[in-house]
Amino acid sequence: MVGADGNNLVFLLCTPRSGSSLATVMLQNHSEMFATQEMWFLMSLHDLREPPRRAYGGGAILDRFFNGVLPGETFEEACRSFALQAYNGLLRGGGGADVIIDKSPRYYYLLEFLDALFPRSRRIWLIRNPFAVLSSYKKIGAARGEKIDLEALLGRSDFEIKAADLTVGLFRYQRYFSRPDPYAFRLHYEKLVAEPQAQLSEACRFLGKEYEEGMEIYGAGKSDAKTDLFFSMGVGDPFVADHSAPHGDSVHAWKEVLTKREAELYGRMLGAKLFAELGYAEELAEAEKWTGVRFDPEPDAGVLKRLGDQLAEATGCRWQADYRMRSDLAAGAPADLAPEPETGGRAADSELMQLRMTVRALEQRLEDGVMEQRRLRSQIHAMRRKADWLKSAIPFGKRLSRLASAYMSGSGGKK
Repeated sequence: MVGADGNNLVFLLCTPRSGSSLATVMLQNHSEMFATQEMWFLMSLHDLREPPRRAYGGGAILDRFFNGVLPGETFEEACRSFALQAYNGLLRGGGGADVIIDKSPRYYYLLEFLDALFPRSRRIWLIRNPFAVLSSYKKIGAARGEKIDLEALLGRSDFEIKAADLTVGLFRYQRYFSRPDPYAFRLHYEKLVAEPQAQLSEACRFLGKEYEEGMEIYGAGKSDAKTDLFFSMGVGDPFVADHSAPHGDSVHAWKEVLTKREAELYGRMLGAKLFAELGYAEELAEAEKWTGVRFDPEPDAGVLKRLGDQLAEATGCRWQADYRMRSDLAAGAPADLAPEPETGGRAADSELMQLRMTVRALEQRLEDGVMEQRRLRSQIHAMRRKADWLKSAIPFGKRLSRLASAYMSGSGGKK
């Protein structure tokens, strides 16, 4: 079962279209591991602090509660408790599994939240050639009858989550996993499809399990309760179920799927250094030879900033700059697992939290008061302008009335 610090919990992290469905369906074949195609629910918990518009209203009230009244530590404890109930509830029906895999590609925007809730969870970073990821977007669009213009997608000025996936999300993961950690494991898609048994054996060792024969066989002809449940969700990669085992057909397909312009645009955005750090220097050299372009080492900082700002505005997320993975308990452990504070420290922390909450509430009231004063002043000015206009119009109106009366009197006399 999943412990309060994240023991027996695995996050499979990557950007969308990196092969996470393939990796997960093979891992869940292990008798002691359970997974669904996607979960994503931690994003909903995280976003409680950014209340959307609801039919019953109360957005401002919810914002004040989550961001002014409710202490941050209490919020995290509540989210942790909910997540534990969800994960362990799934494990109880998981046919004897004691490890659960949460595969949710867009968790890149709440990495700090993951570490705060479950600092001792295992985190697998699934890495794939960025050009292959880009071509997979194009391939999935064609399969769904959609024509995806990747050049327009990458260059558009308005917000599009897929553009953020391909850029901001990738760099977030690269920085997050940039230093070694005993709770982190790198898994390359290309190696996984080329030598699945060897790669799954290493992944199992990382998770404290032994490789089980046949884990890599997942498709046609294999049916058990866990596998049926996995595919029944109907999300993730729709092509996974077309095969019974991993294959390398899509490893080099990007050169046939992408246009030179698309490869050039994406290569310039990411920069040569990232490809080298991810282990794809040879693929980058191929792209440079094919496009005839020598990519700068550094990414396009302007594009990344624009996309990052758009994502922050759309989601309300505020990230720590260059955030890196934290698995040490001091970086966000549950209260019952953290070291005991010195005598008097707990009371002082509680009093400090109450003072902060009071100050925040007063600041909010003051801010609301200032906004109300501005609104009333604007209304007063508008009424005064209307009154002044009426004052100036009244004498002229009286004069018109006298002229009309005189005219009518004169006309009546002539009759």
